[in-house]
Amino acid sequence: MLGLITTKVGMSRVFQEDGTVVPVTYLKVDPNTVIRHRSKDRDGYNALVLGICGKKWKTRKGKEHVRYSCEREFLVDTLDGYEVGKTLTTELIPQESMVTIVGISKGKGFAGVIKRHNFSGGPWTHGSHQHREPGSIGCRAKPGRVQSGKRLPGRMGSDRTTVHHCPVIISDAAENLIAVQGPVPGPNGATVIVNIESLPTAK
Repeated sequence: MLGLITTKVGMSRVFQEDGTVVPVTYLKVDPNTVIRHRSKDRDGYNALVLGICGKKWKTRKGKEHVRYSCEREFLVDTLDGYEVGKTLTTELIPQESMVTIVGISKGKGFAGVIKRHNFSGGPWTHGSHQHREPGSIGCRAKPGRVQSGKRLPGRMGSDRTTVHHCPVIISDAAENLIAVQGPVPGPNGATVIVNIESLPTAK
């Protein structure tokens, strides 16, 4: 699943030719540089390591290096045509493609069971001491402990989230932007990985 490293810009809407309104999320595609290869002979699989926003720096001995703000690995069937140093742009994902979006969801801090797990809560009548509490969580004498995996209050958000089958509505090579239908996990400015599911069929 070859793809690109992108940056979330924000949401908008697009009016199609038949008059329907489609909510879209714009993703900025900085030039993705092929940093190194993973070969089947050496590593057991074929993959490309891509990086964006490379900056050159020198060591004390004067040796020059390139540091990338983000690096990701993408599996490929063959390494032919993807030599080290090649740049991949928006043209890799044309309009009407289907992609998979991977990102980190927004962090919402510490949350209770009603917000985090959609619990209904207890009765709001006079004398009740269980309004937004989770209720009983323990067991009997056996096993005498709280079962692992119990839904309890805790940190909410900041999870790796994957959205499948997202159609590409706009692919603008001049502006280095693509627009995918629907929401994308993460805040504006977050790094988002776009994996290609299928390319548009030739008409």
